Amino acid sequence: MKIMKNPFTGGKAILKYEKSELTFRKEKFQYINLFYECEDTKERFSTTEIDEINLSQVYNQYREKYGIPYTDEIKQTRQKYGLPAVKMSKILGFGENQYRLYENGDMPSETSGKVLSSIKNPNTFMGFVENARRQFASDEHEKVIIKVKNAINNQNKNLRKDLIFDSYSRGKVNGFAPQSYSKLKNILLFFIERLGSVFNTRMNKLLFYTDFLSYKNRGIAMSGLAYKAIQFGPVPLKWDRVYSLIDDVDNKIYEFPSGISGTKLCSDLSPDLNTFSSDEISILENVLDHFKDATATDISKTSHREDAWKDYINTDKTIDFDEAFSLKTL
Repeated sequence: MKIMKNPFTGGKAILKYEKSELTFRKEKFQYINLFYECEDTKERFSTTEIDEINLSQVYNQYREKYGIPYTDEIKQTRQKYGLPAVKMSKILGFGENQYRLYENGDMPSETSGKVLSSIKNPNTFMGFVENARRQFASDEHEKVIIKVKNAINNQNKNLRKDLIFDSYSRGKVNGFAPQSYSKLKNILLFFIERLGSVFNTRMNKLLFYTDFLSYKNRGIAMSGLAYKAIQFGPVPLKWDRVYSLIDDVDNKIYEFPSGISGTKLCSDLSPDLNTFSSDEISILENVLDHFKDATATDISKTSHREDAWKDYINTDKTIDFDEAFSLKTL
């Protein structure tokens, strides 16, 4: 339970949440509204941080509905082609600074969003480059052509990522997190380095709490994975495939004295902490501190207290990330 002082009365205020509705671009979206309520006056108020989490839930739904890329994806697309934002705007027929504004958070229209989504495919982007031929000097245009051709040659190198995230795309199902092979790998390496080797059953819960705490605190998850509820608690979809496809993470069979065996995740690599923002590192440290002494059995039992497990066990549904706001453990 999160508590703060009411900035107006000095009384104690408790963070609460409720289902609510917000109209954005003439459409209504359901979201979990976070707010503080003063115990004495029952007055409600919010903070800038809470407002951002509330709005991000709505904006993310809008992006998902209309296939509009997220800001990090828009930036990654430009970086993939090695072009400045001004040149991207010129090729796509946007205003001179528009591409940069989209990278910085401006919400594209449905039409612009579909353009931005389509040019993730370098073959499609090549068509835009060809159509913009007369807007560039011949030598400058040729340099752009070479960069796009290089991107076409590199597009088949993401097979592992495609296999890990093949059953769903970025959206509410995975907490709107980027589907990043690198980010996922470094989350695993973080826990493996700090805890030694980690049994896969324990890692399943560490990932769950990392993603759902991240969504609770930031309105966006971290690993890019989606989750379901099974007998031993929440687990990533196709978790066994996920762990087997990560380079430099070994899956070693460990046999207990009882004769039962389990799989340990091991690695000699350290995580690249530059992969994470300061907020993400704080979330990882929070999860680690809470469960560093917990066994796989302990953390499984803990996860059974969560509505995210109780509401979805014995169903085929993926766990809704709105359950993050009812986390009891973190």
